Amino acid sequence: MRVERRGLREITVTFTSEELRILVNSLNEVCNALDLEEFSTRMGAELDEVERLLKMLHDASRAGESA
Repeated sequence: MRVERRGLREITVTFTSEELRILVNSLNEVCNALDLEEFSTRMGAELDEVERLLKMLHDASRAGESA
């Protein structure tokens, strides 16, 4: 992983395909393993926010496979 740029609200990060796979798998496990009642407390985000991020990262990993 390499942090390329930091801003006030944005950070640009480059992941290897292996690192991205680990991140996608981890988020998937979290989304499916935590109880809904404690999800936002433990994650610091709502389930739908994490699921959107997971989908974006998953789509990015699949796009990288075909490149």
